[in-house]
Amino acid sequence: MERNPEFDDIRPYYDEEVAPVIDRLLESPQFQKIIAFLFPEMDWRQFEAMMRTFTNKKDFQEKLVGGTVFRITGQTADKVDCGGFEKILKDKACTYISNHRDIILDASILNATLIEKGFETTEIAIGDNLLLYDWIEDLVKLNKSFIVKRGVSIRQMLEVSQHLSKYIHFTLRDKNQSVWIAQREGRAKDSNDRTQESVLKMLAMGGDKSFLQNIEELNITPASFSYEYDPCDYLKAKEFQQRRDNPEFKKSQQDDFLNMQTGLLGYKGNIHLQIGNSINPALSKLDASLGKLELVTQIASLIDNEIFLNYRFYPINYIAYDRLWGEGIFKEKYSGDNLKSFDAYLQKQLDKIDLPDKDIPFLTEKILKMYAHPVKNQLSVK
Repeated sequence: MERNPEFDDIRPYYDEEVAPVIDRLLESPQFQKIIAFLFPEMDWRQFEAMMRTFTNKKDFQEKLVGGTVFRITGQTADKVDCGGFEKILKDKACTYISNHRDIILDASILNATLIEKGFETTEIAIGDNLLLYDWIEDLVKLNKSFIVKRGVSIRQMLEVSQHLSKYIHFTLRDKNQSVWIAQREGRAKDSNDRTQESVLKMLAMGGDKSFLQNIEELNITPASFSYEYDPCDYLKAKEFQQRRDNPEFKKSQQDDFLNMQTGLLGYKGNIHLQIGNSINPALSKLDASLGKLELVTQIASLIDNEIFLNYRFYPINYIAYDRLWGEGIFKEKYSGDNLKSFDAYLQKQLDKIDLPDKDIPFLTEKILKMYAHPVKNQLSVK
């Protein structure tokens, strides 16, 4: 059974819904502007005719989305490479849990690479806070995204979490369809990637067995994203100071849109995606008689360790680590030219921060930590 009306409020579109959704998208002036920007060489009528040939989500993803992702990264990154895809079993769905660097590109790069390598794409968990316009919701649900409801009351949270978890279990078990979800709600602004225990508790809710068996049913496969440069680093640093100076500070919709746009279109240097090992063999060695809280902590640690071990580092990571904590222990990993480039880059990013009372030492430390934390975390498990 691949359909269940219980999940109509959060599921991706069905294939028979594709044609009317494409009609709506083609009528959206904002969508037209995005396409004109991404495909300046293509006449709108040509694009419209191509879109109307898509009769299902697979067509849309394979003929448009995959190529568009590599086109964007081709313009904004020096290289995208990946490893570990030989570990993926074509006939067994899994839950990819990864660190979260970029709002749009993390899952997009995973899926574009899966297409390139002949695998089925994943369904993608996306927070409803990012569905700023109707055309964005149409676009992501056409791209196999399911909705994570964020802005709900504490009273509703349990019900919403159970509903989401049941959908994820249904997707893996009944549809044999993999999913991608970030290891925490939102990006780790300081790149100190830690699996949120609340995410694991949510994931287990939707099964009908023991806590450990429910997690095992998800076939969790950690994945690691390493971006040489994070185009949003200055926006994240700015937000740290805004939250420090005003504990009530909340990002606006415009802030969310700017983060999405900057992450997508800003320069990223090299990008590496590494698929890790499924944690199921390690789960079978855990003591099932432990309390749930202890099990959650141990499972989070299994995921984190796999993510940490699979990072790829660049000179910027080693320089940042040495500046903060290393006392030169990685000085063989970078040159004098790397140091000059790093200082110029850091200054350029700090200059972009438009705050009336910029705390330069604080902002500098925050940006350094974004590049240094992955090194620190890998050292902790090696």
